[in-house]
Amino acid sequence: MDHRRFWRHVAMTPWKARQAFPAAAREAIARAIAAQEKRHRGELRFVVEAELGTLALLADRSPRARAVELFPRLGVHRTAERTGVLIYVLLADQRVEIVADQGIAARVAQAEWQAACALMQEAFRAGRFEEGAVAGVNAVSQLIERHFPAAAGNSNELPDEPVML
Repeated sequence: MDHRRFWRHVAMTPWKARQAFPAAAREAIARAIAAQEKRHRGELRFVVEAELGTLALLADRSPRARAVELFPRLGVHRTAERTGVLIYVLLADQRVEIVADQGIAARVAQAEWQAACALMQEAFRAGRFEEGAVAGVNAVSQLIERHFPAAAGNSNELPDEPVML
């Protein structure tokens, strides 16, 4: 186990996560998701987790593994066209992971998702959490829109509000 990582997770608390993403920031993220989802047939979920528990750290669970675990738990896989996308932020590790369902993952290269992650991580390192999150939502939405533009009867299948864990 990486002791530095362990102590970063001990020091990060849900209270600190709510300072980074206060109600106004969460509302701005929800508005960005709602606006962007009108431009494409994808569905976005934005999740912020302060830290992993001790058992996950002892098992050396990666941010990617945690994002993959949360994907079905939050119902992101239940979209009609399999175009759900999870944007997962693990604050203690300062990492962003994007997990896309089969419909969209088959059409967007991993490098493109990684570029959106890097955009957010850079803003988060500078303490610009709301700005980085909204920019990330916009970047992910541009990737989805290229392959799944909006159509008549475009429905909202998942909640737009960010999830704080």
